[in-house]
Formats: sequence, C-alpha cells, structure tokens
Amino acid sequence: MAGHSKWSQIKRTKAVVDGKRGALFTRLGREITVAARNGSDPNGNFQLRTAITKARSAGLPAGNIERAIAKGSGLGEAGSSLELVRYEGYGPEGIAVLVEALSDNRNRTAAEMRLAFSKHGGKLGETGCVSYLFQHRSEVRLEGHCEEEPLLENLLELDAEGYVLLSDGSTMVHGGYEALEQLQQGLHDHGWTVLDWEHCWHPLALVEIHDPQLAETCQRLQEALESLDDVCSVSTNLVPIKETIKLE
Repeated sequence: MAGHSKWSQIKRTKAVVDGKRGALFTRLGREITVAARNGSDPNGNFQLRTAITKARSAGLPAGNIERAIAKGSGLGEAGSSLELVRYEGYGPEGIAVLVEALSDNRNRTAAEMRLAFSKHGGKLGETGCVSYLFQHRSEVRLEGHCEEEPLLENLLELDAEGYVLLSDGSTMVHGGYEALEQLQQGLHDHGWTVLDWEHCWHPLALVEIHDPQLAETCQRLQEALESLDDVCSVSTNLVPIKETIKLE
C-alpha cells in the first residue's frame, strides 16, 4: 500500500507539472502569434524576436513556434482575435495587483479574473486604479555580475536608467519602456552576454505583510491568477526587490 500511495503522489505531482508546462506553452504560443501580425521575419520584427527568444528559453518546441508564427502572419486564422488586455485590482491588505492577458473573449477573461480575486481575499478594480503604482519599463538581463565601471560607461551611452545585481548571479539593466530594443541591441554590441529581455511592470512602492496567513493568501492569489489560460503576467507591489543603482 505504501508503494501504491507513493506512486499515486508521483502521478499527481507529474500531472500538476505537466499542466503548468502546457499552460505556459499555450501562453508563449499566443504571444508569438500576436507578435507575428507585424511580420513573420524575426530579424525585422523585434517583438516577434523577443517572443521567440522567451519561448525557446522555456523549451517550447520548434514546431509549436513555427505554427504560432504561421497563425499570426496570415497563414492561419487562430489567434486573429487575440488582444492584449490589462486588469487591475487589490489583494489582501490592499496590495496592488496588475495583470496582463491575451484574450479572445473579454467577458470570459474578466469573469475568470473576478472569480480568482474574490476567492483569495481580493477585488478586481477599474482600469487605472493601481497602474500608477508601477513603472512600465524595459529590462535586459546580462550573464554574471558585471564589472561596474565598463557597464556604467555603456549604460550612460545607451541612456539606461539603472541596474541591479540579482541573487541568481546575473545583472538586470533597466530603462524606459520605448528603450527595450536599443538596450538589448546596444548591450549585445558592446560585448555583454544578453540572457533575455522584456517589458515589465515594476512596483514604485512596496507593501510588506507581516501576518503569515495573509502573506500566504496573497501568494495563492498570484498563483491563481497566473494559472488562468489567458494570463501573460502578474505584477504586485508585495514581493521585496533589491535596491536599484541609479545612474547620475
């Protein structure tokens, strides 16, 4: 019986992992499909190149990438009605939550979003209710903890806003929303090893919750939102981040 119980637990764990992986692949495929609307050649379409790089890093098979490009570039119809939608709301203790989704049915996505918020002590709000608490910016991650002097010299040239050394041993450079392509290409041209790049919502002020149960509820809310098929990203002002080094 003990062996049977262990095997059942392994199967359940594998099912959860496979489910999350499948959901991730679906989202990445959608991002590629939407990006491919502006052209199927990644060399001339920075948005598509970004989506493909992200997908490859996550292990999305080449066949899936090719099909997603075909759908978005006019060789298929699926994905033609997808649109990027932003949802804003509050979690426990009033934490700010900002969600981006690719949806082909706003009513369905909004209903799923509202349910996830309400089941985990939160509330879906109106557009603009929390977005002012975030900065929509570009982030480029470099390999290793980069040497400060040459990095600063390059960042000043590229009009970057700052950088931070991350706990995983990499370096995150950030700049204005419109600067993503310039930062990514400029850092690459200067010889830095670029790992990935993206647009993100960065919290301007942080909320700390000391009650362990409330903190866990906030975590469950974020996980519930991230598990929704249409969701691309979830940002909050709860998670602590390292101090950013500002450029003079």
